[in-house]
Amino acid sequence: MSYFSNINKINFEGSNSTNPFAYKFYNPKEEINGKTMEEILRFGVAYWHTFTMDGSDPFGTGTMIRSWDKFSGMDLAKARVEAAFEFFEKLDIPFFCFHDVDIAPEGSSLKESNQNLDTIVAMIKDYMTTSKTKLLWNTANNFTHPRFLHGAATSNNADVFAYSAAKIKKGLEVGKELGAENYVFWGGREGYETLLNTNMKLEMDNLGRFLHMAVDYAKEIGFDAQFLIEPKPKEPTTHQYDFDVATGYAFLQHYGLQDYFKFNIEANHATLAGHTFEHELHYARVHNMLGSVDANQGDPLLGWDTDEFPTDLYSTTLAMVEILKNGGLGRGGLNFDAKVRRGSFEPEDLFHAHIAGMDAFAVGLKVAQKLLDDKVLDRVMESRYSSYQEGIGLEIVNGNTNLHQLEAHALGLGEVQQQSGRLESTKAIINQYLLTAFAGK
Repeated sequence: MSYFSNINKINFEGSNSTNPFAYKFYNPKEEINGKTMEEILRFGVAYWHTFTMDGSDPFGTGTMIRSWDKFSGMDLAKARVEAAFEFFEKLDIPFFCFHDVDIAPEGSSLKESNQNLDTIVAMIKDYMTTSKTKLLWNTANNFTHPRFLHGAATSNNADVFAYSAAKIKKGLEVGKELGAENYVFWGGREGYETLLNTNMKLEMDNLGRFLHMAVDYAKEIGFDAQFLIEPKPKEPTTHQYDFDVATGYAFLQHYGLQDYFKFNIEANHATLAGHTFEHELHYARVHNMLGSVDANQGDPLLGWDTDEFPTDLYSTTLAMVEILKNGGLGRGGLNFDAKVRRGSFEPEDLFHAHIAGMDAFAVGLKVAQKLLDDKVLDRVMESRYSSYQEGIGLEIVNGNTNLHQLEAHALGLGEVQQQSGRLESTKAIINQYLLTAFAGK
């Protein structure tokens, strides 16, 4: 059965194409600095937003028209697998991602839930034998069911901790079975609403214990995927323990986990934390902790996680600067953790959205590479921090001075001479590169 029979495979047609079902800038075979776009960008489809999301929100019921929704239970799960691999093939996309409950419904017991998973995982594995699309990462949903209302690994209820651990154990087994490149830990409810009833020390210690158990079990079964922490500051709790990359990194260091984890950074989560997307990427990169990316964007006029498809070229350019400086994403990728708007309810809109996101990052990639090739930002940095290239600045950087020597230097100074940061000029240069990158093409 075809679920997208009226849509052909999406091909690259160039920036002058008026075909809404074609890539204008993403050419998977085009080489950038010796690697193809497909190899660098490593795009992925988020199973949950694409195949299970119905468009409902706190103010209205679902609006999405999805032909597979005529089924229910395991029949629905199987239909979604069929639709998913047809979608992957027509997008010609290399990866996908899922939570356990995205692909198989929960049963009346953990045993039944695992049996449901086994059935669907076997079906997915069979499809993967003839598909180019591989599993970027999988994860366990330990936040939706009412059993997780007080958290999972940080729950006050030890039985919930045990149930959550059992789901992670199964998730690691599924990841190994399907050849996942990574495994993601997102603490959906690993946080608190108020300190009035929260033993934060116990909860964080338990979370550290939980993650160590996962590391140990992955070693036991020979699952060598990269483990990823996905930061988010709030929603659904008031305060999440994985607030941002800096907080998550401090947590990993404190519990001796920094050698086993990197970060899966979501653009919209960065803005919820009061950061830019590139800030979180940069912080992770300079600490060698950048693992993968959930590619989306938020609405600056709304204060929640809107998970929009990324179309902001300025943002994708600055993101790709960080990713390229990182040497790429390694085993990670750009997963579209994004959903079409509630009013974009037709199946075709799923294609339009992914095409827009893939084109936006393709533009960002090409402009970022040009900025790096021309050393635009390097020159800005070199000029701004030139005082550390000689004299007392070089002594500071090399660790060859102390407070006595610095005081003597300061006492001998006249009026300190500053230089302009030239922020507006730098932004204008980036705009120039963006606007001229595809001129005449």
